Amino acid sequence: MPRIFFLILILCAAPAWALQNQLAEHPSPYLAMHGDDPVAWQDWGEAAIAQAREQDKLIFLSSGYFSCHWCHVMQRESYRNPEIAAWLNEHFIPVKLDRELHPALDAYLIDFLERTQGQAGWPLNIFLTPEGYPLIGATYLPPERFSELLQRLQATWDGRRSHTRNLARRALLKLLANRDTGEFQALPFAELRTRLLRQALSVGDPMEGGFGEQNKFPMSPQLLALLELRGSNPAGALDLLLQTTLDQMAEQGLRDHLGGGFFRYTVDPSWQVPHFEKMLYTQAQLARVYLLAGQLYGREDYLALARETLDFALREMPGQHGLMIASFSAVDEQGEEGGPYLWTEEQLRYVLSEQDTRLAQRVWALQGPPLLEFGWLPRRGESLTEIAAQLEQPLPALQQRVERIREQLLIARKRRDLPADDKELAAWNGLLLGALARAGQQLNEPRYLEAALALAKNLRQRLWHDGELWRARAGDAAVGAAALEDYAYVADGVGALLRAAPQAAGELADWHTELVRSAWQRFHSPRGWKVTEKPLIPGLGEEPAMRDGALLSPLAVLLRETARGGDAFTDLPLAEAVRASQRPLQEEPFWFPSQVLVLGEVLGEQPADSAR
Repeated sequence: MPRIFFLILILCAAPAWALQNQLAEHPSPYLAMHGDDPVAWQDWGEAAIAQAREQDKLIFLSSGYFSCHWCHVMQRESYRNPEIAAWLNEHFIPVKLDRELHPALDAYLIDFLERTQGQAGWPLNIFLTPEGYPLIGATYLPPERFSELLQRLQATWDGRRSHTRNLARRALLKLLANRDTGEFQALPFAELRTRLLRQALSVGDPMEGGFGEQNKFPMSPQLLALLELRGSNPAGALDLLLQTTLDQMAEQGLRDHLGGGFFRYTVDPSWQVPHFEKMLYTQAQLARVYLLAGQLYGREDYLALARETLDFALREMPGQHGLMIASFSAVDEQGEEGGPYLWTEEQLRYVLSEQDTRLAQRVWALQGPPLLEFGWLPRRGESLTEIAAQLEQPLPALQQRVERIREQLLIARKRRDLPADDKELAAWNGLLLGALARAGQQLNEPRYLEAALALAKNLRQRLWHDGELWRARAGDAAVGAAALEDYAYVADGVGALLRAAPQAAGELADWHTELVRSAWQRFHSPRGWKVTEKPLIPGLGEEPAMRDGALLSPLAVLLRETARGGDAFTDLPLAEAVRASQRPLQEEPFWFPSQVLVLGEVLGEQPADSAR
């Protein structure tokens, strides 16, 4: 029998619904890198949900992002494992999600995992029933444990399908029912402010700065709120915590001391060892933090650091279409975490002379036992003033020499692989727009206002279409799902630019009004606020308030921008929305600091400062 006949038989025997990997050449670099996995990844959308319901299979929804180290590890260990892939393809509907394209869905699933497991992160792996109810989830798992989980879940689904489906449904309904909507006694702003400050000091690290005792995140929303609440009134312990935090972030491993910019967080409590992702939103928010801190404390070094951070973003993160890219990866092309940023003594001596090598080692602490396996990470070393005195050299001459050394090292570093996620996201570009506008106004530097104006025009031209904001764009099509944060952050950025440069009014002023009104129309209802306009699964319902996370609460940003619009938005139910948001703030204001500020500003208990 001809061999071709056997092939025809095999093809005829294959189920008509056999899945194929859909991600090759996807406009998201994260999804595209999974395009040659043996897992038959589906893109998130109605089609994937319809397949799960038609075949009555669990959805395996795996969310991550391009610059995530452990996402790369799990891909290498599990998603390119033929046996694991075959099991996923046969028994589940495997869906890959770029969390940066669907932030509302990702945040909802992160919240589910935190509630059920106590912690969450990426890669974020959640199993959903065909109806979209989350069942169980996990972050990174080694291949043996992941394979075991898949087999146990499939056995449970085959043996107790109806019970498992109802269990997931009841769990979600119970969670939704527990959201108290009864009467409560709203605390005055002064009491909320006191609680927020007390909680911040209770979780703050007075020795190392930051919040918590394990890995350290910048927590920019909390820092911005605490700086605003501190205002012009010295606050003792709060000032010590804030300045210790700002100094540690600036001097230790969170900051790239050679090239500028900040990494996303450190894996230790002393800010020494970063997780080497560089995100656009980190640069935008920390630039604002150091601008405000420099103003409040009269510290030129903080203002210089804000400039350095904005200059890094403007220099290193422009995309192809006039907007800024999303991030730089934590790993290089060889899979080495932090590879582009680390130095061995051999590498230093290859680039620099013997004398300059010794000087670089002193300036950036590139000596002694390295913190990381592959080499030293530049951090704060000896002060140039002390080195100049010991070498008996004029300080200006030494400073020039150090800058020449920095340039030589950066030239060498440019030759190393540093993969980038080139998505141009509306929300994150809106955050940078706001930071540039505030910097131009506060520092009286026209170049930042010019950059902000160009960014605003490109945002409008590229991502605003027929009264709708796109999350991102590929060719002539929208990519991802625009969320409340896109409208809120872009509106805030445009509003900050209009306040800093009134001469930029005109079309931008009209667009600002459209953005604010469109956000209210798309995401607000008498029941609360949606984070996404078209939720595809249950649970993404309305909320009266939204927490600050790694990014500012989009609801708080929108409410504040609405308040700043004055007469343009008097018909919007601003005061009612602010009052409705008060309940979640009562017990844990530390996790709602931006909302606390809005409460004080809108209800007239705290002076508004539109420059912030």
